[in-house]
Amino acid sequence: MKKLIAGLLTGAMALGIAPAFAQDALTLQLKWVTQAQFAGYLVAEAKGFYDEENLDITILPGGPNIAPEQVIAGGGADIIVTWMAAGMAARESGVPLVNIAQPFKRSGLMMICPEETGITEVADFPGHTLGVWFFGNEYPFFAWMNKEGIPTDGSEGGVTVLQQSFDIQPMIQGQADCISVMTYNEYGQALDAGYGPDNLTIFNYTDMGNDLLEDGLYVMEDTLDDPAKVDAYTRFVKASMKGWAYALENPEEAAEIVVEMDDTGAAEYEHQLYMVGEVSKLVDASDPALNMETYERTVQALLDQEIIKATPEGAYTSVVTDALK
Repeated sequence: MKKLIAGLLTGAMALGIAPAFAQDALTLQLKWVTQAQFAGYLVAEAKGFYDEENLDITILPGGPNIAPEQVIAGGGADIIVTWMAAGMAARESGVPLVNIAQPFKRSGLMMICPEETGITEVADFPGHTLGVWFFGNEYPFFAWMNKEGIPTDGSEGGVTVLQQSFDIQPMIQGQADCISVMTYNEYGQALDAGYGPDNLTIFNYTDMGNDLLEDGLYVMEDTLDDPAKVDAYTRFVKASMKGWAYALENPEEAAEIVVEMDDTGAAEYEHQLYMVGEVSKLVDASDPALNMETYERTVQALLDQEIIKATPEGAYTSVVTDALK
């Protein structure tokens, strides 16, 4: 029988027919809805880069009521995209997440304040209401306020925190004096609404040295004991980075792919094109490895704010990215 199989394979190859092997199936849970924030993965799927690595990838969109950490903990995903602060907090809470790659090297998080608020520097914050996203997105803000020594409980000398919707409406409607935005998303909405550098004070977390690592790739720790799984993860990261490189080199096509892959119909081409351009400033498509300096700063900020209680052990691995060097 072994000789028969070998003969069939040899014959197939001689005819130029590649033997079919079952693809390794992986499910990727995104942190947010289908948009160009995840262009690398969407492009890799659309262009067949995952197929080239013998992978069958299912990409699940996120949303306001979807926590990737809970999805993977429940067995609904093999890999998730999430911010490191949320991943670390989940790990300490009993969900043993491990960072295997970090395509995003810079933070896209900012806080913007219209000029009519009179806020021009951090010292002007006390007495004002600041809009902040929650569901794991709040950690960078609270770490920043802790660093500045500004209370966030609405007390004298502190600020009032508004749980902000994922848009710029709290600023438009006057519910908050300043709001959180991502460079590649809500800031674009603000520009469309007539705001910009001329009538906004902009606090960029990266420029202030307050950036915490954002979109990284995380898996469950026990799966790293399986060499076959690690091999699949490695091929996934390889194909994903190829997708990122293609997306950043071909922004128009990438934006079209994002729109086509959005089943809700909410993604608009012009906004996705803008998003690809802004995301390109944050992603290093040539290097998926975790930057240890930024990692250590992120961990220290989380410790200082007591978001995590102890320095994490085993929260990242280079086994995947080392294999790609």
